[in-house]
Amino acid sequence: MTTFADLGLSQKVLSAVTDAGYTIPTPIQAGAIPFALERRDICGIAQTGTGKTASFVLPMLSLLEKGRARARMPRTLILEPTRELAAQVAENFEKYGKNHRLNVALLIGGVSFEDQDRKLERGADVLICTPGRLLDHFERGKLLMSGVEILVIDEADRMLDMGFIPDIERIAKLIPFTRQTLFFSATMPPEIQKLADRFLQNPERIEVAKPASAAKTVTQRFVASHSKDYEKRAVLRELVRAQTELKNAIIFCNRKKDVADLFRSLERHGFSVGALHGDMDQRSRTTMLQNFRDGNLQLLVASDVAARGLDIPDVSHVFNFDVPIHSEDYVHRIGRTGRAGRSGAAFTLVTKRDTKFVDAIEKLIGENVEWLNGDLNSLPPVEEGKDSDRPRRNGRERGDKDRGRGRGKHSAASHKSDNDIQDNDVQVIAAAPAKAEVVKNERKAEQKPQNNARNNRPYPANDDSRDRRRHRDHDDGPTPVGFGDDIPAFMLIAGSAKV
Repeated sequence: MTTFADLGLSQKVLSAVTDAGYTIPTPIQAGAIPFALERRDICGIAQTGTGKTASFVLPMLSLLEKGRARARMPRTLILEPTRELAAQVAENFEKYGKNHRLNVALLIGGVSFEDQDRKLERGADVLICTPGRLLDHFERGKLLMSGVEILVIDEADRMLDMGFIPDIERIAKLIPFTRQTLFFSATMPPEIQKLADRFLQNPERIEVAKPASAAKTVTQRFVASHSKDYEKRAVLRELVRAQTELKNAIIFCNRKKDVADLFRSLERHGFSVGALHGDMDQRSRTTMLQNFRDGNLQLLVASDVAARGLDIPDVSHVFNFDVPIHSEDYVHRIGRTGRAGRSGAAFTLVTKRDTKFVDAIEKLIGENVEWLNGDLNSLPPVEEGKDSDRPRRNGRERGDKDRGRGRGKHSAASHKSDNDIQDNDVQVIAAAPAKAEVVKNERKAEQKPQNNARNNRPYPANDDSRDRRRHRDHDDGPTPVGFGDDIPAFMLIAGSAKV
């Protein structure tokens, strides 16, 4: 059996790995580390959670033991799609590089440029960043990329989903072509393969079989729901409340907008909930994650991109508010629970629009997932206006727009047909105008003294607006020329005329 000592790592790195409690490398580590130490380009295909990060961190630490970085000229560059992934890579360098004296700079959004500039001025042996923030620093003249020896592109398929490929292509042109490139992706669609062919020179391809099924300790269930968002939110609330053994849970949405909407809805209904999305600054994201890890928050709503690579070891439940479009993401999502032999539960809300995605998921994992309380065919018909979470405007239902002012909510249902009107109803209706006339006269009598008092009240002497209004309404004089009486103040300032 291969051990870390057989891979050719330096003694400093081996000591740190042993202190961390590891002796046997994972398949991706055993395959990638020896070739990385030989400065070969690598194309690694492995899912998150397979030890992929250590497969490039450990050889980089060994290679960086010789030499030092100069100001604003990093020696190595690691590109990550999200802030959390970048921060986790930095933590790996801190853990395994404790016997080294390397400067590691983390360039991510949500942190001030000044703090990051100071790190770059000291010289960075390892530069870990997201593509956008790296280009921001480069365009400000704070970075020189001509000294980069190793380029790592991590989670390339997620970079593609997030639209970072043009930025990566631009960054690659700024780096010497003699660099060593380590390219990692969870999947290898044609677009990613073309990118790898463009960046890599005679690479060593290392592919680790992706997990096609969830852990046996995870109980999976599909939950049928109608397609409206407010209907799905109601189903989710009932589902969460029904879990008696729920310790904490991650709720996945496909879109950032859905993350925000679901977070607000759950918070409004009294749940202990947090959210993770791309618009949060780094400090807020870190605080949110720490509160979830510490148990201060029970639910965490997140998208796939925001949750990619999160290190949360003990999650009891996973709820998929949306069925993932890519079946691999389903395995990745539910893999958040049931870790280290613990039991877990994963529930996925399914609508009639999601059937093709459900079929792809079941084909990938090789099993049929059971339905909770019946499949889509057992859904009751939709009843309009019954759900309390459905958004209303100005407190009115959709069918209320033709009601007159002051009519009750159920007035339309209480109307009687013409054939049902009795004689006493006719008498009441006939008496109504007379009664209304009496009330009207009484109100006029009450208002007369008030009106007289108001008319006899003197106008304020300096009420210019009221004078202008009266002048405007009753003026039959000539039309004013120029500014009339309203001469601007600056025209009244005396000054010497220039000749």
